[in-house]
Amino acid sequence: MSSMLTDKIAALIEPTIDSLGYELVRVQLFSSPRGGASTLQIMAEAADGTMTVEACAKISRDISVIMDVEDPINSEYVLEVSSPGLDRPLTRLKDFVNYAGFETKVEMDQAVDKRRRFRGKLLGVEDELILLDVEGEVYKLHFDDIQKAKLVMTDELAAAATANPS
Repeated sequence: MSSMLTDKIAALIEPTIDSLGYELVRVQLFSSPRGGASTLQIMAEAADGTMTVEACAKISRDISVIMDVEDPINSEYVLEVSSPGLDRPLTRLKDFVNYAGFETKVEMDQAVDKRRRFRGKLLGVEDELILLDVEGEVYKLHFDDIQKAKLVMTDELAAAATANPS
C-alpha cells in the first residue's frame, strides 16, 4: 500500500498515541488476499518497550475516533493495534541502538556492495549509518535507504526477553 497514505495516517494518530504515553513504532496497511477488508496495523509501545492488552485497547478506541472523523482510507478495513513483539520491526534510528548485539535482517531500497538483503549481528549506529556484522564483514547501511528491518528470533533474543521482561 502507499507509503504516502501510511505516512498520513501516522501523522494523524501519532499525537494521540504520544498523549497516552506511548510511541508509534509502525503503521502498515495490508490488502486482503481475497478482496475483503484490508488490515490497518498499528504497532506502539511505551518508552521502556512495554505494552499491555489494556493499552492496546485504549489506543485502538482513541485512534478509531480519529480515523472515523478523518476517514483517510476509502475502503473497508480492520484496525489492529499491537506491540512490536520479540522479532520486532526496526523502524526508528533508536531501535538500531537499543537492539545492538542481536541478529537482524535488513532489506535495502538500493544495493550496497551488489546486495539488497543482509542478515547479521547489529552493532549499533554511527552517524546515522547502521552497522551490521555479516559473517565478519561490517556493512555500513544508510538508515534512510532501509526498506525494512527486523530482529531475528534467536535463543539470545528470547533469553534477553525472559531476563528483562517487557
